[in-house]
Amino acid sequence: MDIKKKADWLVRKHQSRNPVEIVKGLNVVLIFMPLVGVRGFYQHFQRNNIIYIDENLPYHEQLFVCAHEMGHMILHKKANAIFMDSRTFLNGSRYEQEADSFAMHLLVEDNVLLEHSSCTIEQLSRILGYEKELIQLRTKGTEYQTAFNSARQMFSALDVIAHNK
Repeated sequence: MDIKKKADWLVRKHQSRNPVEIVKGLNVVLIFMPLVGVRGFYQHFQRNNIIYIDENLPYHEQLFVCAHEMGHMILHKKANAIFMDSRTFLNGSRYEQEADSFAMHLLVEDNVLLEHSSCTIEQLSRILGYEKELIQLRTKGTEYQTAFNSARQMFSALDVIAHNK
């Protein structure tokens, strides 16, 4: 399963990276309501896809939760489970990591990573407003990671040369 290809296909189809617009285009029932103990969850009920999002979250987090839950809908529909996002970042569950990866590929386009290829993961985290673990998940196996690793090796080599003089 290529998560990035699925996210990119949805972006092209709906001409948007906004998960709220995309789920509306997919005829998903999207419900904003107060939730306790979870930030959101996805449910497939009587042939309806339903995403619930805590209305008290900041807008940026609501978008991430919507994209994350859409990830469950696209990737795990046949799992026959209700996926709840209580957000202890990067829960060890394979399903949760895949949904996080889907959300980050949907929300953060490759060009943004390439524009900031000289930034560290920590800097990217601050710039984009996502946890470091999510940024690492998004950059894994991308041109950004290759560029970042090359730059890190170059600076390490320069540091060794400077210390040997």
